[in-house]
Amino acid sequence: MSALPFGGMVVLDLTQIYNGPYATFLMARAGATVIKIEPPGGEHLRKRVSGERQAVTVPFAMLNANKQSVCLDLKTEAGRKVFLSLVEKADVVVENFTPSAMERLGLGADTLRALNPRLVYAGSSGYGSSGPYRDYPAMDLAVQAMAGVIGSTGFADGPPVKAGPAICDFMAGIHLFGAIATALLHRERTGEGATVEVSMMEAIYPALASNLGTHQAGDRSPKRTGNRHGGMGLAPYNVYPARDGYVAIITSNDKHWDALVQALALQHLAADPRFGTREARARHMDALDGAISAVTQEMAQAELLARLRAARAPCAPVQELDDVVNDPHLIARGSLRRIDHPAYGEIVVPESPLRFADLPAAPYRPSAPLGADTQDVLEQLLGLPRSEAATLAAALSGSSS
Repeated sequence: MSALPFGGMVVLDLTQIYNGPYATFLMARAGATVIKIEPPGGEHLRKRVSGERQAVTVPFAMLNANKQSVCLDLKTEAGRKVFLSLVEKADVVVENFTPSAMERLGLGADTLRALNPRLVYAGSSGYGSSGPYRDYPAMDLAVQAMAGVIGSTGFADGPPVKAGPAICDFMAGIHLFGAIATALLHRERTGEGATVEVSMMEAIYPALASNLGTHQAGDRSPKRTGNRHGGMGLAPYNVYPARDGYVAIITSNDKHWDALVQALALQHLAADPRFGTREARARHMDALDGAISAVTQEMAQAELLARLRAARAPCAPVQELDDVVNDPHLIARGSLRRIDHPAYGEIVVPESPLRFADLPAAPYRPSAPLGADTQDVLEQLLGLPRSEAATLAAALSGSSS
């Protein structure tokens, strides 16, 4: 692990659900010693209950691999005392509570950085630590609604629809990882710690780029474009029917259009002045999509994809979740791994998308039971004798009076 980019870094992870845990997962798989600190009973994602237990345990397992689990109640004097001792040894503290939560505990950024001036304190919340939305509760759905994601998703003649994935949580998690890495680079150069924050709303805003282009060009009317280009500036750009499924076809320039014409023998469309330029195709996209659909719906999906790929026309099958979990490309690259989790049984989990070609991969350690590493952390990081560490670990978890 010491050979990996974050080898030797100690990260205290107070995060929960998806946003923060994804950032610390990326750090853990890049070699950091990530100590996940949870209250008695565990963080919210661990505690969720469902008729199918794997429906909630798989996300927890995905995001908390390679982390040590420590149980601390930061609302108690004993829990805060141990946490502050860990802060003295840490490089990074990460949290995604509401902006004032850590201050109310007496554990805000200023307090922790006064104790450890080289500390990087990283926080993420829905709307940031300032501004009129600061204290609004913020889950992914709420931020999708506030940030215009739901308003721009769906078909023009239907209601607004949320994006299927938790995109605000994960976009914020990626940005949080980047902010931490940037702050550590700053510390490497200056010796100074830093306080960094990421707002979910601010992290998702750039993803609206195509939609914003149309809006800021003067078209202020609400635009839900279905599977079409968010700015309605490209065609063909849609999901088209095959006999046995659907295929996404994208043309962003004349080279792509020429490849599509060749693949599907659409010379009659290429000769039509309505489709002679990129701008003309965008103006007449209803007619163009109808003409292309009439061709694609007569072909099996496999034949359609083979023709398009042979001509180098950008395309992809519309895959269901079961297709993706068993995707041969992801499996061949080692992006997905099937593990026998000690608590959850056989599950499929993702690897970090960050690849370091010249470095060995970190050994994979499944997510740990709550508090499984409390005693080891007290011994190894704080240097407590084994018997004292065992007694304190039991008391901290609430299993001892």
